Amino acid sequence: MKWKAACAYVEEHHRHHAPPQGHQFSLGVRTNDGRLVGVAIVGRPVNRHFDNGLTIEVTRVATDGTANACSALYAAAWRTARSAGYRRAITYTQDGESGASLRAAGWRKIADLPARPGWDSPSRSRRALGTENMARALWEITTHDASPLPEPCDETCDETQPTRGRRKRCPECKRSLTATATGRPPRYCSPACRQRAYRHRNRNRAVSNP
Repeated sequence: MKWKAACAYVEEHHRHHAPPQGHQFSLGVRTNDGRLVGVAIVGRPVNRHFDNGLTIEVTRVATDGTANACSALYAAAWRTARSAGYRRAITYTQDGESGASLRAAGWRKIADLPARPGWDSPSRSRRALGTENMARALWEITTHDASPLPEPCDETCDETQPTRGRRKRCPECKRSLTATATGRPPRYCSPACRQRAYRHRNRNRAVSNP
């Protein structure tokens, strides 16, 4: 689906979320008579710890209540992502949602995440979205050779604060990272390591999707 059309459908039908800021691709599901009954928007993982170049996130699914529309969208999102070379797809459900549509499409729940107060901080102000203080569940579907995600505790850490209790290391050269006084902690120790990681991700994509 076109980006604007998918966003318009989410704006009209989604129960608690506005459209996201961007996407990699969007999909729609129609009945036999051509009526649009649901959309899925798929993009990069919102959590930067999961954004390894081989993971995609279903950020929005909205339907008009038609039976099996959600399952069809989750299944189609994974087929599309896998054909593009991705090895994992993730998504979240809020507390009180059963996840039956995800299970029907072959997804599995891997973590229950506690509620968090939001992402606003003195160094980076963010407006309230109305979905704060809500426990969530993390779901995934993967290829057989997908590397494991970071531990669930990493998913709930406050990215705007320095990491406490352990020293983080650069994933390329393994040197210790120096936490900044404010703002998001660094992910790599230098621009050179960041560039090497970028080249490695592109090389892995080329190998998995020749």
